[in-house]
This record gives sequence, C-alpha cells and structure tokens, in this order.
Amino acid sequence: MIIEGNPVQLAAMEEFHKGNRKEGLRLQEEFASRFREEYKEKDHCPCRKACRYHGNCKECVAIHRAHQEHVPNCMRPMLNRKIKALSELTEHTLAWEIEGPKEVLRKEFTEGKEDGHD
Repeated sequence: MIIEGNPVQLAAMEEFHKGNRKEGLRLQEEFASRFREEYKEKDHCPCRKACRYHGNCKECVAIHRAHQEHVPNCMRPMLNRKIKALSELTEHTLAWEIEGPKEVLRKEFTEGKEDGHD
C-alpha cells in the first residue's frame, strides 16, 4: 500500500471537491481501514531523521504543533512540491538563498557515508 498519492484517498478528495461529502467520507474510511490493517505491524513512517518519535505520528505532530517552528519531516516532500511550484514565479532564484540542512539521519540512511549526512 502506498500512502503518498494513494488512489483511494485521491478519489476521496475528488468527491469532497465535487461536494459529495458522503462518498468522500466513505472512500476516506476505506483508505484509513486499509492503512490500519496494512500497517498494524509495519513501519509506515517515511522520515529519514533519527528521532525517538519515529512512527509515532500523534506525538510527533503534537510536538510540532506545540513549538510551531517547522513541520514534521514526513510532510516536507509534500510541502516542498508546493513551494517549488511557487518558486517557479521567481525562476527558482530562492535556491541561491537557501543552505541545506545538517540533520542526523537514521542509521539505515547513513551506512557508507562518512559524515552521516545526505
């Protein structure tokens, strides 16, 4: 089961946008039900950062809501896609003003890398 771009959840959003709340909710619950079943025992968290809250979305999101400095790592690709589209308005010149992060990644993403960074 894929989470990002899941076809059932995309169909649910399409129904919501059409004003068909009942069908949107039905499809959303279908997605959530499949998710609950598939990820009962599996790691669902795409976050690469070394963090004690890995896979614990409820606490992770609560922490980010509380400090309000940045968003959870799992949400960054989605937001970056949207920001990239906005960045096209200035021919992506924003990139000249940005320095990449210096984050500590989980062990499986650092094996073979000397400094522990991507």
